[in-house]
This record gives sequence, structure tokens and C-alpha cells, in this order.
Amino acid sequence: MSSSLVNKYNVAGPRYTSYPTVPYWDGDTFSLKKWKTSLMQSFNESNLDEGISIYIHLPFCESMCTFCGCNKRITKQHSVESPYINAVLKEWHLYLEILGSKPVIKEIHLGGGTPTFFSPENLERLVNGILKHAILAENYEFSLEGHPNNTTREHLQALFNVGFRRVSYGVQDYNETVQKAIRRIQPFDNVKRATELAREIGYTSIGHDIIFGLPFQTLEHVKETIVKTKALRPDRLAFYSYAHVPWIKGNGQRGFNDLDLPNAKEKRQQYEFGKELLTEIGYSEIGMDHFALPTDSLYQSMIESKLHRNFMGYTASKTKAMIGLGVSSISDSWYGFSQNVKGIEEYYHLIKENILPVFRGHILNNEDLIIRKHILNLMCQFKTSWKDESLCFKELPDVLIMLKEMEADELINIGTNYVEVTKKGRPFVRNICMAFDLLLQRKQPETKLFSMTV
Repeated sequence: MSSSLVNKYNVAGPRYTSYPTVPYWDGDTFSLKKWKTSLMQSFNESNLDEGISIYIHLPFCESMCTFCGCNKRITKQHSVESPYINAVLKEWHLYLEILGSKPVIKEIHLGGGTPTFFSPENLERLVNGILKHAILAENYEFSLEGHPNNTTREHLQALFNVGFRRVSYGVQDYNETVQKAIRRIQPFDNVKRATELAREIGYTSIGHDIIFGLPFQTLEHVKETIVKTKALRPDRLAFYSYAHVPWIKGNGQRGFNDLDLPNAKEKRQQYEFGKELLTEIGYSEIGMDHFALPTDSLYQSMIESKLHRNFMGYTASKTKAMIGLGVSSISDSWYGFSQNVKGIEEYYHLIKENILPVFRGHILNNEDLIIRKHILNLMCQFKTSWKDESLCFKELPDVLIMLKEMEADELINIGTNYVEVTKKGRPFVRNICMAFDLLLQRKQPETKLFSMTV
């Protein structure tokens, strides 16, 4: 990749797991009442046809990883498990009262934090408590994030028994120097054990998360990690750029000096080199920063143009409604977003008072819905079109003028009624989406809110 392009387009920008992005949510016009109305609209339109998705945030970790930007609570006291599960199940009942009829559940995802911090028995109790008042969709998919160091056979078996068939493990990098810098020490043998246990039990999709751009990381480290990944052959991979945002995440990302990080050129070389190695061993690139084997549902979804992106990243199917349970979880009704409070104590207090623990959100207007569709198309299919007049918007001519320079750099092709990202332009898809981001164009953030795009 041209270093001049990296220098030109390496700016701070959103990852577009939503549109509008969270900093541009309109809190002044948002209310809990409006959020409930938007959720009911979505539920009534799509529950019987496609069902809903549920994301459950399990925030506890026994130790701090300095690369992590997630909402978490560090503790070794496992007495926190039961009160938290009780609160999540009560939150679920608050939503059931709003929905009024049994939801059809298409997806459940357990994220964190560290979901496998919880005992197998408590995880099983949590999931059964959700399913007790719901109907399973025909092709449901349940998944979890597992920590290779503490995911046991009992964890995997208990969740398999209640319908889980997909697990992803955070690998990051196998080099010991890098692991010490990010405080995530996990030998290859631990990942191998956890991966083989899942396969033995019957999980059909196993994912590994790898990160480039980490402190002290080199091309040789990337190669070493991918060679070891090849030996385990996970069904899908997330090959993420490390998002260095210590000004947002505080002490959690201050475990090393900024000078210890690869520069933009080195970071991009790591990705291009890693992508080349992954392609050589049979993985196909899916959207941005994801790879899958042809046998995985994520690959099939891309081929069938069904790929979707939300706050959980890329998913193989789309539901209009996604309910987030637990602290900091984000819900999406398609017509609106809401986010739960981030503090566990405040979360418990609101749940005790029978109040949905939402502290902010956004209700999408017609313009938002149109732009959201274009950005989703670009992120998932690398192309978008306004052949359908309902996807036109008055600023479109201005957007196309902004994109002309990217066309001159051969990052996109602009047609009569479409924009298509070229192979050369795929690493810059976030920059391309930024041209469509009308809220970003109208008001640049006063402080740095986003990670760098390259």
C-alpha cells in the first residue's frame, strides 16, 4: 500500500458500528418513552418474521488488560455473579412487559468483560432465564466470548446444552513481550486447549480475535501469530486494528508509552502482511477487519449479500431489533438506539426501582435512516446505490464532490447512481463512509473522540 495514501487518509474516524455514531446522538430529543415506542414499532414489524437479537454484557474480569477499551469491573470476588444475573433477568422482564407478547429469539451473544468469569451453572441459569419467556427462531445462533485461560469444558458444555454453537477467543498476539505489555499472558497451549475443547463438544463456529498495532509488535510477531493460528484453523477471524484512545479509556490504556506503538506505516504493513498470510491459508476477507473460511456462515452471508454490522461487529444475519441487557449495553430498534448506565451500582438501583436503566439514546429521523443504510451498504458490501429514489438525499451532490478525490486515488468508482469501493480502497472504507456522515460533516468534534482510521 502506498505510504502517501496512508499519510493522507490516516485521520481520526468512527468504526461505524452504528449511524449516527454515539457522539452524535441527540440527547435533547431522546426520552425513555420514545425509545419504548421505537422498540415496539420494530418488534411489531419483525418479531414473527425474523425475531430479535439479545446482547448481554457481563462486565467482570479478574485482571486488567491494557489494550482493552470495554466497560469492565476488575475483581476476583465471584460473589458478584448471582446479584448481577438476578438484575439482568429482572431487566429482561421489564422489556417483556413492554413487548407484551413472547419474543422470537434469533440471536444471543454474551460479551464482556469476561463472560467465562461466571460459573457454568450461573451462565446456564442466565440463559435459561431468558429463554423461559421466549420462543426460539428456527435458525437461531447463540455465541459467546471466551477467555482462553479460564474457559473450561464445563463452561462450554453448559452453554452448548442451552443452544450455543459459536465461541470466539481473544488471542491478540502470541509474542511474550507483546503479551506482557498488554497484560494478557496466555500461552498458545491455552488457546489450543480451549479451541479443541469447543470442537470436541460440538461447536460449529470457532473464532479467534487477533490485533495488530499493539505495543512492541513487529511483522515477525504477526507472522508468528498467524502461523500458530493456521495450526488451529478457526472458522472465522477478527483481525483488528488496536484502537489507542487512552484519553477516553483512562488508566486501562496507559500501561505503556505511546512511542512503544508501531507508527501508521508500520501498522498498515502489519495488516497487509497479515491479510496476505491469511489469504494464503484459505481465509477470505469479510467486510472490514474480518476473515472467514468458506464453510463459515459469515462467508456465506457475504456471498448472499446478507452480511450485517451492529454494535457486536459483523453478523451473519440481521434482526431489526436488538436488546442490550446489563451495564453499558446498547440496544438498537433500527429506528432508535439506547444505552444503559455504565456503573454497576446505578444499574442495580434503577433495576430495583423497576426502571429501564437507560441513560442516553437517539431516535433516528428520516435522514438518519437513509444515511444509515448507505453506510451499512459500504461497510458490509463495499458499495451503495441510490437507484431507489427513497435513498436519495439533498446533500448527495456535495458528498459526491467530496468523494472525487478518493476516485482520483482509485479508492472508489462513482457511477450514475452508485459508489463502489475498489480493492485498493477497502482499507479506507471508514474514510469513504465519513464522506456520507452528514452529522460529522456539519460539526467536527471539538476533542478527539475516535481512533485513527489506518
